[in-house]
Amino acid sequence: MSAPKTTSPKTMSEEDWRNALTGDQFRVLRRHGTEPAWQSPLNDEKRPGVFHCAGCGAPLFKTADKYDSGSGWPSFSRPIEGQALGTDTDFKLIYPRTEIHCAQCNGHLGHVFDDGPEPTGKRYCINGVALAFEAQGNAEGE
Repeated sequence: MSAPKTTSPKTMSEEDWRNALTGDQFRVLRRHGTEPAWQSPLNDEKRPGVFHCAGCGAPLFKTADKYDSGSGWPSFSRPIEGQALGTDTDFKLIYPRTEIHCAQCNGHLGHVFDDGPEPTGKRYCINGVALAFEAQGNAEGE
């Protein structure tokens, strides 16, 4: 399914989100679920382009910042420039983790860790089902 077309995704009702998203997208984006590791076809996506929020279409990450972390989920060293992401503290595994969400629609994307590559040292570990990929012709993933 395509991302909902709305000017204010933060005001969408739960029913609107259920109708706009697949079951897996709803479980991850709206219910803070996690897809199984190694399941996303986006793990292998290497074409230049932009990864958008599957919920609202907001641009989140560039292929140029994607790397294979060995975690089983698409991983990025940094988000796209601007205010694409928001954060919260998640205690689901008892210890605190930094949960990241789309700043536009508040959809749960995954977590950020401090074990990534230089120059940021960050690993944005993202549920592939929370992303929609748009290929672009630029070799830099811009």
